[in-house]
Amino acid sequence: MAKPADVSTKKLISLAPDNWVRWVTQIPNLVAGEILTSEFQWISRESDVLIRVTSPQHGEFLVLNELQLRYQSKMPRRMRAYAALAEEKYNLPTYPVLINILKSGNNEISTSFTSNIAGLRAIQDYRVINLWEVDVNIAFEQPLPSLLPFVPILKGGENESTIREALQILRADEQLNQLETVLAFFATFVLESALIQEIMRWDMTVLRESPWYQEILREGEARGEARGELRGILSSIEINLELKFGDNGLQLMPQINQINDLERLKTILRDVVTANSIEELQQVL
Repeated sequence: MAKPADVSTKKLISLAPDNWVRWVTQIPNLVAGEILTSEFQWISRESDVLIRVTSPQHGEFLVLNELQLRYQSKMPRRMRAYAALAEEKYNLPTYPVLINILKSGNNEISTSFTSNIAGLRAIQDYRVINLWEVDVNIAFEQPLPSLLPFVPILKGGENESTIREALQILRADEQLNQLETVLAFFATFVLESALIQEIMRWDMTVLRESPWYQEILREGEARGEARGELRGILSSIEINLELKFGDNGLQLMPQINQINDLERLKTILRDVVTANSIEELQQVL
């Protein structure tokens, strides 16, 4: 049996850790050291990567990377908690960075956590990077191989020629070629189904192991628990339809809203995640 591809966040960042930490912090001459465990007493998340770094100007500290599929309102509090737990565990100051992968309905993205209880204040600043605002050329020029799988959703990366260029680089390097399925996943947001099948090897088994694919499915389950199973799954389907296909996707919701079978709706959510066109979804429905 083939070994599952490692497409974890830790794998991505470990491809070129020096370039990564310099990019996310904008601190030159930063040198990445050990990638530490981000498993704390109460929290463990695959999307967190904690790196020990050293700088001539700032000495030794930690860079906490939190890759979030979509920004959520609870992120400021979470960033404060992660930074504090990291500092407590390793006894080093922490530089927290929140990287948002896809746009969400929340237009206001906070860059700090603040609270004030009876005059006692808690403040935690952190850097925010929205991948849709990042120039695609950065992935090729710095170079930042960790960003290559995200090329289709970077600014200016949605065209076929740029995606083909990223694909060539991934296929040419033994360390990078297993990330092709992640590139294919994000390409579904910008290219048509036939074109993706033409230029990429489409492996759904590996794709379903992607942490971002799993995150989308967990999001639907969480919404189901919070708002009732049917309403939660319907809400997640609606969000993903709008994200991938805009208003054209939302036009399918009246038809989907008539479905009362929970398992059928879960299947539709998976289909929305992996579909490459409205026509493909209409055939499924």
